[in-house]
Amino acid sequence: MIRPGAREGGELQRTAAQATPGDRVCIVLLSGIGDVVHGLPVAVALKRDRPSRKIIWVAEAVPAQVLEHHPAVDQVIVFRPERGLRGVYDLWNAFRAGPSCDLTLNMQRYAKSIFPAYLSGAPVRVGLAPSRTRDGVRFVNTEYTAGGEWRHTQDLFLEFLDVVGVERPDPLEWEITLSEDEESAAETFFLPSAGATVVGLALGTASRAKDWPTDRYVSLARALEAEFGFDVLLLGGPGEKEQATAQAIMHDGAVTARSALSNSVRQLIWSIRGCDLVISPDTGALHIAHAMGVPVIGLFGHTNPWRVGPYERYHDLVVDRYTDPGETRTPAHYGPRPGRMPGIGIRDVLERVSRARERYGVGRH
Repeated sequence: MIRPGAREGGELQRTAAQATPGDRVCIVLLSGIGDVVHGLPVAVALKRDRPSRKIIWVAEAVPAQVLEHHPAVDQVIVFRPERGLRGVYDLWNAFRAGPSCDLTLNMQRYAKSIFPAYLSGAPVRVGLAPSRTRDGVRFVNTEYTAGGEWRHTQDLFLEFLDVVGVERPDPLEWEITLSEDEESAAETFFLPSAGATVVGLALGTASRAKDWPTDRYVSLARALEAEFGFDVLLLGGPGEKEQATAQAIMHDGAVTARSALSNSVRQLIWSIRGCDLVISPDTGALHIAHAMGVPVIGLFGHTNPWRVGPYERYHDLVVDRYTDPGETRTPAHYGPRPGRMPGIGIRDVLERVSRARERYGVGRH
């Protein structure tokens, strides 16, 4: 096992990351919404450790919306790797417009992190343990987090605080923040549900293998309204699968669900905050709900909920078809297990809804 601050096979010592002033810290965390949400407690801890510290975050366009109005993030640089050399040139210009960073936390596994980590100008670049990276990413980083077995994604990111010598916060805080205009939009949107219990259904993911079947959502929406008397809100983006599922639900004569589907991550955030309960497969909506303290029922079959599911709370609401009977629940299992999402039944989910009522007060206004 690698010790914090040492290269694999190296000895524990005071790291260059701990010795650097850390006045300008660059966080490189691209990928999806869920990963960006998992990175927020690191930014919050760095800012609280030294409020004068400037935090620059490099993210891709869609997940970058999570960072808007965030009190711990001073600057967001959007990197568009799909634009090839043009995207790299724009990234270089964005970094050149300000002072160089003195410390970079490269939380990304893949090659697309190489350019932002290097162009940040930081002489000290902390990355994931080499055993956890691919595509030569290890060579752009100068120090690494601990290795060993896979842990929950949130724990992997918190290890960066160990390397730079910043105490891990307890409890964790994500501090997702809405603007005044967003607060107003949310208030108006939820007026028709005043006094009701609102359950949000996240209808799709970036991978069809992680999706729950459309017909199950229709039956679930009926049961939530008929058996529990809840208002159903449909959550998601502009994707074809999500739109088709939403249409199937809303065209069902026994359901009065409303749609909050949008291409705006900001709308997704305030829509989730307005829910009393969220039901979601492995996608960004689940992690936003968890971060905002909204009870969330996680639907897992393709991916490991103990590695990428809700962190430390709402475990009792997870429907786990990833873990085999008799198998230990552990984040150490990394690989996907295809074809298991259809194994989640309607009654499995409704049982978790009843549990959310009993344990988290959902629907007991």
